This record gives sequence, C-alpha cells and structure tokens, in this order.
Amino acid sequence: MVFNDMIQLMIAVTLHILSYTVFTLNVSFCCVLLMSAIFTTLNTPLNLASMAIERYIAICNPLRHAQICSIRKTYTLIGLIWVLSAIQVLPDLFILLATKPLIFFYSSIPCIRDYVFDNPYIVDKRNVVYIIYLTFVWLTIVYTYLKIMFVAKATNSDAHKARSTIILHGIQLLMCMLTFIGPFLDRLLAEMFPQFIVDMRFSSYLVIQIMPRFISPVVYGLRDQMFCKYLKRYLLCTMFKMRRKLQNIQPSGNLPKVSNKSM
Repeated sequence: MVFNDMIQLMIAVTLHILSYTVFTLNVSFCCVLLMSAIFTTLNTPLNLASMAIERYIAICNPLRHAQICSIRKTYTLIGLIWVLSAIQVLPDLFILLATKPLIFFYSSIPCIRDYVFDNPYIVDKRNVVYIIYLTFVWLTIVYTYLKIMFVAKATNSDAHKARSTIILHGIQLLMCMLTFIGPFLDRLLAEMFPQFIVDMRFSSYLVIQIMPRFISPVVYGLRDQMFCKYLKRYLLCTMFKMRRKLQNIQPSGNLPKVSNKSM
C-alpha cells in the first residue's frame, strides 16, 4: 500500500506542478499520467479491504491464518488487485480511442481528467463503477469489524488492536472517497468562489491528494513496535552525537593570555 501511494503521490504532484507551470500538455503524454494516477488511486481502497480481511482471518480463524495468508497468496492477491483496477481504467482509454480523431492525441490541452475523458459514456460508467466499487469495500470493512467484535465478545478475548486497525481502515477509506468526489468538489468551489479559483484548487489538492496518502506511513509506522524501537534509538543516537559535538567546540573566549613578563 505504501509503494502504491508513493507512485500515486509522485504522479499527482507532477500533474499539479505541470498545471501551474506548463498549463497544457500533449494529450498522449497526459493520458499516460492520468491513467497511472487513476490506476494507483483505485488500488488504495482494495488494499484497505484486503488488510481488513487479513485481520478478520487472524482473529476469527487463527489456526488457518498462516495457511491462508501465505507469502505466495499475498503476491497473488496483490496481482489481482492491480488487475481489477486495470479492468476499470482501460475501458476509458478504449472509448477515447474509438470516439476521438487521431489529431486529438497530437494536440495540447490542460491535463485534467474531465477535459481528456469528456465522453458522456465514460462519465456514466465511472459513476456506476465508483458506486459498486466503494459499496463493496465498505461492506467488507463493516463485515470484518462486526465479526471481529462478536468473536472477541464470545471468547472474552481482547481484540482491541484488530478493531482499531479496522477503524483506521474505515477512516482512510473515508479520506480516499474524497478523491472520487474531487472533480465535483472542484466545480462546486469554482462556482462558489470564482475569484479564488487558484487557491481553492490548491487547497483541494492538499486535502484530497496529499492527506490520505500522508497518513498511511505515519499511522502504520508509529503503530509498529519494531519501527518505533529503532526510531527512538536513532533519535537518541543523533541527539547524543550532536551533544558531543557541542561539548567538543571550545568557546572563542578561552584563548591563552600573553604574559607581561615576556615583554
């Protein structure tokens, strides 16, 4: 998930910088950037659903966890996630190739999804896919949370960490949903505050694109005991080295004085 978010964030930052500096891009190059950004954006909710299922298996079927969640099956699941996201993205490109003239792909336009993929069929398909897609992910997260809660209550065990993880998945999914309503939000803000359209676009970019991807490594890194252990050790070593350097620096006032007898 972190690797996927790194790719998505790198492409999103590139597109945002280009929109402020170049303003227009070649349509073919823009399609590559947009397809990559959409592709990695669609991966994030599926990653969250997969992690919720893994926690469900660990709590509700602990004896089969090692068998079901093996390394080989994990790689297979990651490949399946990328294939499902590709299936949702590639039809947009095929519709664009079938409906636009060849000269369109040699022209330059603002690299915005609504400007490139403006066919009504693409917009309708995207809305339907998003509804089905997010409904499936939400049902998965809610179902796994309820099952973990019921199993923990029935066995009088403590599954607080697993429940907290599922709740974090839900919070991240809420933030990821902002990405899917981003175009509607941008149009609404442009109509409400036309004089501040540049500021609104930048604020929307920070909230929709940066924040959901920034929270993942921070949350999962700080919750990992091994990572926190080495982070504290690194910070302590750094502070100790800086303190020794400061102690080794002699103040300029401690210079040897010249004796009057030698004069």
